[in-house]
Amino acid sequence: MKNKFTPLIWAVIILALLLLGAVIFSVTQVTSLKNQVEEANLQNEELRLSNDQLQLTNEFDAINAEFRQYEDQATRIANDTILAKYTAAKAKVEQLIKELNSEKTKNRARIQELQNEIGTLKGLLRHYIAQIDSLNKENGALRQENDEVRARNRELSSKVADVQQRNETLTERMTLAEKLNVTGLSITGLKKNGKTEKNITKAKQLMVTFTIPQNNSTPVGSKTIYLRIVNPEGQLLGGGMSFDFEGRSIPATARKTIEYAGDEIPGVTIYWDVNTTLNPGDYTVELFTDGYRLVSRHFTLKK
Repeated sequence: MKNKFTPLIWAVIILALLLLGAVIFSVTQVTSLKNQVEEANLQNEELRLSNDQLQLTNEFDAINAEFRQYEDQATRIANDTILAKYTAAKAKVEQLIKELNSEKTKNRARIQELQNEIGTLKGLLRHYIAQIDSLNKENGALRQENDEVRARNRELSSKVADVQQRNETLTERMTLAEKLNVTGLSITGLKKNGKTEKNITKAKQLMVTFTIPQNNSTPVGSKTIYLRIVNPEGQLLGGGMSFDFEGRSIPATARKTIEYAGDEIPGVTIYWDVNTTLNPGDYTVELFTDGYRLVSRHFTLKK
C-alpha cells in the first residue's frame, strides 16, 4: 500500500510547490506595481509643484510689471509705509523663488508660503495704486502736464536711441567687414607617411585645410590662426597654448601664422600630431584670429 500512494504524494507536493511559486510571483508583481504607482505619484506631485511654482513666478513678474508703472510716483506719497511693506514682501518672494529654484525636490510648504507672500503683494499693490489714483485725481492738470513732458522726453530719448542704434549698427558692420572669412574647411586623418587614413583610430596626424578668400576690408599683415579640435567626448585635443577671446584665455589645439595681403590664400593647412586614442564620432573644428571666431563646423570621422 505504501508504494501504491507514493506517486500521489509526490504529485501533491509538486502541486503545492507550483502554487507557492505562483503566490510568490504574484506578490512580487503586486509589490513592483505598487512601487511604480508610488513613483508615478511622486513624479506627478513634483510636476504639479513645479507648475504651481512657475505660475506663481509668472504672477510675481506680472505684479512687478504693474508696480513699475507707478514706481516713479512713489515720492508723491507722504506715507511710505505701504511702499516699505511692498519692498519687504517683494524681497521675501524673490528669496523663496530663488530657494525653490535651487531645490531638487519641490517643497509644498514653501510653495504655500510663496502663495501667501504673493497674495500679500497683491493687496499692497492695490492699496498703493489706490493712493496713486487718488493723488492723480486731485492733481489732474499737473499730471497731464507731466505726461506731456514725459512724452516729449520719451520721444527725444527714442530719437537719441535710434541714432545710437544706427551708429552701433554701422560700427558693427564695419568691424565685421574686417573679419577674415574662411571657406572649404575640412579635416583629414593622415598616416605616418602623410597619406590619407580613413580609419580615425589609426590616424597618426590630423590635417585641417581651408581657404581664406580675398577681403579688401581686412587689415593686412601677420595673422596667427588658432585651431581648436574637440573630440566626440567633448575634450579638446592637444593644448599647451592659448589665446584671448572675449576677455578670457582659451586653450588651443594648434596654431599657424600667415601673412595676409588682402588676396585669396588657398589650401592653408594646420597639422596636429595625434598623441591620444581617437574614437570615431563627431568632431568640432573651430578657427580663431584677431579676436574673432572665424568658423565652427562638425565633422563625422569614421572607423
